[in-house]
Amino acid sequence: MEMRSPISAKEVQRLTGRIASLTRFLPCSADKNLPFFQLLRKNEKFCWTEECEGAFQKLKEFLTTPPILVKPKLGTPLILYLAVSEKACSSVLVQEEGKEQKPVYFTSKVLHGAELRYQKIEKVALALLSSARRLRPYFQSHTIIVRSDQPIRQVLQKPDLAGRMVTWSVELSEFDIIFEPRGAIKAQALADFIVEMTTEKGSLAPVSWILSVDGSSNLKGSGAGVTLEGPDGVLIEQSLRFEFKASNNQAEYEALVAGMRLALEVGVKELEARSDSQLVTGQVTGSFQTKDPQLSKYLEEVAKLIQKFKSFKLSHVPRDQNSRADLLARLASTKRPGSNRSVIQETLARPSIDQEELLFVTEELESWMGDIIRYLKEDQLPGQENEALRVKKKATKFVIISDQLFKRGFSSPLLKCLAPKQAEYVIAEVHEGVCGSHIGGRALAAKVLRAGYYWPTMKEDCADYVKKCDKCQRFSNLHHAPPEHLSSVVSPWPFFKWGVDILGPFPEAAGQVKFLVVAVDYFTKWIEAEPVATITAERIRKFYWKKIICRFGLPAVLVTDNGTQFASSRVADFCKEWGIKLSFTSVEHPQTNGQAESANKVILQGLKKRLEAAKGLWVEELPMVLWSYHTTPHSSTQETPFKMVYGSDAMIPIEINEPSARVLFARLEENSINLQANLDLQDEVRNRAHVKEEACKRRAARRYDSKVKKRIIKEGDLVLRRKPGVKTPGKLFPH
Repeated sequence: MEMRSPISAKEVQRLTGRIASLTRFLPCSADKNLPFFQLLRKNEKFCWTEECEGAFQKLKEFLTTPPILVKPKLGTPLILYLAVSEKACSSVLVQEEGKEQKPVYFTSKVLHGAELRYQKIEKVALALLSSARRLRPYFQSHTIIVRSDQPIRQVLQKPDLAGRMVTWSVELSEFDIIFEPRGAIKAQALADFIVEMTTEKGSLAPVSWILSVDGSSNLKGSGAGVTLEGPDGVLIEQSLRFEFKASNNQAEYEALVAGMRLALEVGVKELEARSDSQLVTGQVTGSFQTKDPQLSKYLEEVAKLIQKFKSFKLSHVPRDQNSRADLLARLASTKRPGSNRSVIQETLARPSIDQEELLFVTEELESWMGDIIRYLKEDQLPGQENEALRVKKKATKFVIISDQLFKRGFSSPLLKCLAPKQAEYVIAEVHEGVCGSHIGGRALAAKVLRAGYYWPTMKEDCADYVKKCDKCQRFSNLHHAPPEHLSSVVSPWPFFKWGVDILGPFPEAAGQVKFLVVAVDYFTKWIEAEPVATITAERIRKFYWKKIICRFGLPAVLVTDNGTQFASSRVADFCKEWGIKLSFTSVEHPQTNGQAESANKVILQGLKKRLEAAKGLWVEELPMVLWSYHTTPHSSTQETPFKMVYGSDAMIPIEINEPSARVLFARLEENSINLQANLDLQDEVRNRAHVKEEACKRRAARRYDSKVKKRIIKEGDLVLRRKPGVKTPGKLFPH
């Protein structure tokens, strides 16, 4: 019926825009404004109807007494009520203060396109999702209690939902959402919000759900169809495909078992089942005998499931009254999984009677999974408030399927949760099993994750396992990075500390000498060296006396390796007699006596460059090498070792053959006076050189320490020690 418009199209459009800006104050604004939205559609004639007039009058009446919104209190849970109709879905966020409920925010959404064809349970889930997106700050800051009689929680937790429901479930898992049965609205201002009638919480009458099942078996395969109808138009559909051969009767039983399990997962207590199989109905009700042993096992399984319901009834219906379940069964038995995204799809690998009932063992309940399992299965929480809140938030990312705990992941939809012993087995198998290649800790954790497993300490456990793996240690690459920070050795004054080492064997020279005993002063960098034929304790003792004590005085410390010639009792007694402290380093790590090793390199490089074919002349060339070193400025002190020892620079041979300025203009009297003055100023020169050396060592230490990778070893730790000097037998052997 058409009527004359009291307002123009532009005025309606302006009014609709203003109402849209006030949607947070208007309950079910989408339903109220729907006549205006339809009136303003393109390519339609503007016609003011009685429906528009009625909606306009109700809107004016409501705007005269709008609800007063309140500011939510921090830390207080907020309650969310959902309402859906054929063309819109709405929600209201309220805060409960005592026995009164006050609105915080209203949301509303008009359904478009395919959303209009959603099932009732999908529309309720969409209302929750749109509320979470619109009210994200509230969902992030508060615990949200969703009060609804629809089985939203149970349906969203099923992993084999339609594609869009899986996406919604993952998106909602980040919030702290609690689902409760809905009671009565306690605020008069919200009475207009609820579409369907409700009663007080706790006084709800038991509601019977209707289950329709059907099985199908043909040459292409076999499957089952299940439809579960609840109150207020709730409809859940499931299609099962069997990977095993099943007769028509077995398929009918599989459909009934799957439907009853689905009802239990949703939380149904009273169930009325319908099947078009007269045989299955008669055997369950007891009117038919069961002679087939396979069907007897199915009958026993159905009897176990019946005991879990408060009331159960199975009746036979004609096939034409069971068309929807029959269509789902044919869909599962003839088409590939995933062809229909509007129903729950599942694949059974083996018959239900062959599947052992998996129960949570004690190890899982006592592990990190215990609190989550108890909360999801029995709604039990720890006694402490903070711990209970933590479990609630954590449990949103987990789901129980076939009595096993799974975690919703990012790398894969579901990750199976493992107890400690199960985790150890998985790590060992992936690391060194049939497909294992002894990969590193980080790669091992990623591979276990891709395989579909999860536990909270995956990365740490994988790294620890790799560190303890014997084969990984024996066949690993050698570490060249220093394990500890550089420890510089500084001598407080000249000739206080000497480093002594042995260089050789060299080609045998005159006097059958083939070794070189080298000593270097840590302060002046002065080197003393003596060729010897054999390395004995007596030769070392004579070297100490002749080259060090008689020329430079008694040293305080002698640094050597722990070779027998240095650590013998004769040498030890000699040093003890003169009050000299012996400091030993490791033979395997000569770098701990770095000063002596550096002197060895200088001598060796100088001899290599001066010698050609006559390698046996190294003894004759040794004094020239040492003289060159003593008269060359050292990089750390910026002074020559000769000047550090004697107080003046030495005159090199070239200045005699080709006189320099200081030779040409030298005067003996002035030269003697200047040499004496240099000796008086020697302490200042040495102190300045000492400061430069310390600065140089600190720069070297910073550069060295930047490459350090610390490897802390405690007493009692097992380490792999490689034998020095042992050659590798081949490429397949450890280094």
